[in-house]
Amino acid sequence: MTSLRKNRTLFIDKEAASALELVADNLLLPVTKLMSEEESKEVLKSGLLDGKSFPFPFILAPSGKKNEQLISSLKRGEKISILCEGEEFATLVVDETFKINPKERVKHIYGTDDLTHPGVMATIKRLGSWALSGKYTLLDSSENTNKTKIIAAKELIDAKHTSSIMMAANPLHRGHERLIRQTLEGTDLLVIFLLKPYDSANLNYEIRREALEYFINNFLPKNRVILVPLENSYIFAGYNEIIIDAIVAKNYGCDRLTIGRNHAGLGMFYDCNSNKSIIDKVTGIDIEIHVASEYVYCDLCTTLVSKNTCPHGQHHQISYHADSILALLEAGILPPAVLIRKEISAFLLSKLYPNRFKNLEKLYYDTFAAKGLLEEHNEKDFYLELMKLYQTTSLT
Repeated sequence: MTSLRKNRTLFIDKEAASALELVADNLLLPVTKLMSEEESKEVLKSGLLDGKSFPFPFILAPSGKKNEQLISSLKRGEKISILCEGEEFATLVVDETFKINPKERVKHIYGTDDLTHPGVMATIKRLGSWALSGKYTLLDSSENTNKTKIIAAKELIDAKHTSSIMMAANPLHRGHERLIRQTLEGTDLLVIFLLKPYDSANLNYEIRREALEYFINNFLPKNRVILVPLENSYIFAGYNEIIIDAIVAKNYGCDRLTIGRNHAGLGMFYDCNSNKSIIDKVTGIDIEIHVASEYVYCDLCTTLVSKNTCPHGQHHQISYHADSILALLEAGILPPAVLIRKEISAFLLSKLYPNRFKNLEKLYYDTFAAKGLLEEHNEKDFYLELMKLYQTTSLT
């Protein structure tokens, strides 16, 4: 790659780079470039860009003394280099520079500037007081293969409708499975956007992806489901998250978006004598947004049901809280199969606790009925057999 060091240089992190890549891939249309101060004010005033919903200005205002000194000194028409983690990432022709208030910026994104909010604290640390606008060019741009996969899948089955779900699957539990099946039942093709965060908390992305792929490959019609990674940057946060989700899904070629009733961005408000949500504010984005039921396990129905159809009270219902199920797994406990599919639990525990047992083969043959053959077993096999014993009822 030709060196760009003759240009003055702006430094950004991967999270900012991922947002710039979304625009370069036309996934945030109608946004096509970094917004000017006037465009930013108009978006904040109307919530619209070119007649379509967009919740906050798309700007670049990286923190750091060197960045702020650079931006404040730039002139219109000047070409600069953008580096991400030491690598030359893009070039930008400056249109305008202007000052911003970082606290106001995070309030527009999250709906609050309370520093005790983890998202607010993380984002405000990344924000400077100077923003710049203009058109930029990525240096290593290539065709978005996920767009190509979706187009090919549509053509293969002649899909009339393509639905989408955004999920972390951290971990993938029975409630997720029901949501996926219910969405797939009413559409031709389903695109699952698996969120890829910028921290190392909880299950890493590769483990979650492998678990979800196992479910898709073994329990769903594979030609009707596409799994797409989605960098979960700061713009996918706060009470406007659903609007950004809808914009990205639409630009990926989906005409429907399914969200859970407990989605963090689905706040209700009272307006003109009726209850409304953020969905009622979506304008100009040609996508149908469906709010799915909340699924629970009812100990009287003895199955997984929608809260809307179960006649029994909450004291008979088990909710699917991903953080609580994850807490069991992180403690090394095998969750009941009613919460999470045993094959998924076994896989996750084998990844969280590799080489957990000193003599796995002896433990395996001492604990479970053997078929008379000496076979090699891994930790996933061990957990699967252990689950079978948990489900034995003759002595319970």
